Amino acid sequence: MPHIGKLSVSLMCADLMNIERDVKTLEENGVDYLHIDVMDGTFVPNLTFGPDFVNSLRKITEIPLDIHLLMEHPRVIVRSMDIKEGDIVTIHSECKESIMENVAFIKQKGAKFGLALNPDTSIEEVKKYLPYVDVILLMLIVPGFAGSMMIHGMMEKVGQTRHFLDENGYDNIEISVDGSVSCERAKYMREQGASIFVGGTAGIYRKGMKLEDTISVFKENI
Repeated sequence: MPHIGKLSVSLMCADLMNIERDVKTLEENGVDYLHIDVMDGTFVPNLTFGPDFVNSLRKITEIPLDIHLLMEHPRVIVRSMDIKEGDIVTIHSECKESIMENVAFIKQKGAKFGLALNPDTSIEEVKKYLPYVDVILLMLIVPGFAGSMMIHGMMEKVGQTRHFLDENGYDNIEISVDGSVSCERAKYMREQGASIFVGGTAGIYRKGMKLEDTISVFKENI
């Protein structure tokens, strides 16, 4: 049974000077998750949001959070966040800490555990963690900055990953895709087995279009 298609909007691409306004618009238009990139300046050469921002969001919205930790050492940061049941908390398979230690904490909070794979990391390399994974996040770009170009062949990786999961008895695991996800690409990757789509500048925050319009069009494709 295919998973329901869900939209996770990247707040990294929002109007940061009017973030509450944007969040309210997203809420009114029924997005499924707010995607929040938390970076350390080392794992990727950028800094974005931190625990205080995540915790403050709780005061203005009930939308579940899709927290993506692009960090070498996520342990301290993830424990500083107000994680709720229904959230997704994703760490990178390439991080330098014990993945299992972080899994236990995330699951204890009632959140779904996501494991992110950089473009050059294959699903076979993380097979031992799959019994604990709820979501595999496939990075389609070199992570770190909004507006980056999708790497050639990444959309095909979606189908390959879905096949591997299903063949090995992990059809319960959802596939999330992040990076240059346009409406057209989302439709194709939906057919390949993805079910969570991170919408940024390519799909949601499109120049000359209102959020309510881009959200509507994007949802039609997933």
